[in-house]
Amino acid sequence: MRIIGGKYRGKVLSVFKGKDVRPTSDRAKEALFNILAPEISGANVLDLFCGSGSIGLEAISRGADYVVFNDVSQDSLAILRKNLALLRMDAKIYNLDYRTLLERLDVTFDIIYIDPPYKSGFGEDALRIIAERNLLNTGGIAVLEGDKPFEGEIENLVKYDERKYGIAHLTFFTPD
Repeated sequence: MRIIGGKYRGKVLSVFKGKDVRPTSDRAKEALFNILAPEISGANVLDLFCGSGSIGLEAISRGADYVVFNDVSQDSLAILRKNLALLRMDAKIYNLDYRTLLERLDVTFDIIYIDPPYKSGFGEDALRIIAERNLLNTGGIAVLEGDKPFEGEIENLVKYDERKYGIAHLTFFTPD
């Protein structure tokens, strides 16, 4: 894993060993940030199931003003902290269940990236909470990564795009 663009382009990130974690591929990450490019500079970003932090770190590298990282795994956050130290960055980090974090947040976001464990159902639940709590700014974008196309609807969010990169399906939502 590496930073693909921006200030820290080319920096190699620490990653998990083994098969318990599935990081977003460089191909999917590059495509995601090509789509989000006009929105990144100055953005508030939430990397909800952050793992090693590659999405949020990429956002910082590309000019996001504020990034919040969250993961329930202490091991994930240890890797994230290692990556932040490598890049000499500071960030807001939470070690909470996603529901607890979303219920406690008192800030809104321009971009929310949701990459839960595949087949968990957490992504759809997170989208509902985000919509109910109005955590996405007007014109903001929530991106759900999953292993299949998103089906269904989320009240107060409009699904406006979906892309597939390898096994990853990226579904884009905005407030209605």
